[in-house]
Amino acid sequence: MELNKPIIKYFKQRIVLIFIFCFHSIVIGQEINWMKLDEALIAQKNEPKKILMDVYTVWCGPCKLMDKKTFTNPDLVAYVNQYYYAVKFNAEGNETISFFGNIFQNPNYDESRKGRRNNTHQFTQFLGVKGYPTTVFLSENGDLITPVVGYLNVQQMELYLKMIKQGDYQVFSTAQDFENYKKYFRFKFRIKS
Repeated sequence: MELNKPIIKYFKQRIVLIFIFCFHSIVIGQEINWMKLDEALIAQKNEPKKILMDVYTVWCGPCKLMDKKTFTNPDLVAYVNQYYYAVKFNAEGNETISFFGNIFQNPNYDESRKGRRNNTHQFTQFLGVKGYPTTVFLSENGDLITPVVGYLNVQQMELYLKMIKQGDYQVFSTAQDFENYKKYFRFKFRIKS
């Protein structure tokens, strides 16, 4: 039995569309696997990895810009998903955080201010966050490595991701050591033009 040409053409078009959709979802639509802090701490027990925590607020323009420009870079996304547990934490949110036997809340959270500036969460204060966005790095044991305050572009984030993942920061004894590290660092993540 021979299929007629319009039916064959129809199926070929559908196969091409399915291929394009799948390719787009795999390559372009790749996203960071964001989770809550308690999920990351549990995951660390099974497979130790460092934690990258994006401390943001809903009203923060640079926070939104990092979501749009930095955290969507395919090379960065792949690196974070492979070597880190990525956590999103609203610095003014109403989430209850349990961290090493301590409970952190936002007792002054005002529901009517949702989407606008709100009161600072106790965990934000505990981390010593002074501005937004702040990228906080935690060790495989959940110990604070460092907070990095401010907007980070793809290359700046690549430097911190690799420096912390590889443990290179542990040999710095002066600010000049870090400056030298930055000077000789070789960027590999591709930047969209």
